[in-house]
Amino acid sequence: MSRLNALRYTGVFAGLALLAACSGGSETPAAEDAAAPAADATAETPAATPAAAEAPAPDNTDTLDGKKFADMTGNAAEGEKVFIQCKTCHVKEAGQNRVGPSLAGIVGRAAGTVEGFNYSPANKNSGITWSPEKLFQYLEKPARVVPGTKMVFAGLPDAQKRADVIAYLQQP
Repeated sequence: MSRLNALRYTGVFAGLALLAACSGGSETPAAEDAAAPAADATAETPAATPAAAEAPAPDNTDTLDGKKFADMTGNAAEGEKVFIQCKTCHVKEAGQNRVGPSLAGIVGRAAGTVEGFNYSPANKNSGITWSPEKLFQYLEKPARVVPGTKMVFAGLPDAQKRADVIAYLQQP
């Protein structure tokens, strides 16, 4: 194998490892969701997002599993454990953007407004304000809530884990 091909394979494997970290490995609920991260990565332009009309309204917080955030009790310590898979792209420290924006102070913040982060037009123009209920919906399946997002994360199908992550994010 040539040196150039070896470098290409290394890049491919690194990309796959990043996707695996973001998807949470076995957390993906179904085979069709396994293909979602690859599709999300290319779905940045409005022309590539015909499902945009199907996105829930910014004030709609209905989930696919029918669970409601109000019925859950989040555990911040457990949420910190779940958040480990998010750390590849996000941190809770203000002013520190990675592949994704800082999540410091996310609750109550308008989507697409962290200074210094280059958001997709879909995220910037979503009209969403991140309430705990909207985060609960979004974390279930991000591409459903913001079609065209460049966040490559299939979601957290487990409602308790979503509530736990939100409890963790709400801690100072």
